[in-house]
Amino acid sequence: MTTVTRRGETVQLSGDLPRVGDKAPDFRLTRTDLSDVTLADYAGKRKVLSIVPSLDTPTCAMSARQFNVKAAALDDAVVLNISADLPFAAARFCETEGIEGVEALSMMRDHSFARDYGILQLDGPMAGLTARAVLVLDRDDTVIHAELVPEIRQEPDYDAALQALQNAD
Repeated sequence: MTTVTRRGETVQLSGDLPRVGDKAPDFRLTRTDLSDVTLADYAGKRKVLSIVPSLDTPTCAMSARQFNVKAAALDDAVVLNISADLPFAAARFCETEGIEGVEALSMMRDHSFARDYGILQLDGPMAGLTARAVLVLDRDDTVIHAELVPEIRQEPDYDAALQALQNAD
């Protein structure tokens, strides 16, 4: 079982983040229009999965803004911001922040995404939310970059994720 920290306190996670070379597990998440989406809906595209606890926190909001600016303009790539936020809240956040290049997805109907990806917080004050992580998938859904941010309040390494995305075939 993997751990991260939040304000220096250890938080247990549900498993292990997929590693480079692994096939990404399928998922079913909810878009801001309340429709469901799966990994197969992004077939043939390079994908950044920016996984955050909640867009209502400063670090998560910054991640969405940074990926919106840095990755959204890349051809044949999609940036998915995945959180436990309700789709209504995610839509309001994106509209308020002018975020158009990142698609907000919610785990509101099912937390199996967080369990399958090994990032569900099992204890601590944010139990039930995800840890902060970034995965980059190639067009065949193989993980080509994986980062589990060790301290939930820290931002991910945007440059490493973007470099992996640009190098994906």
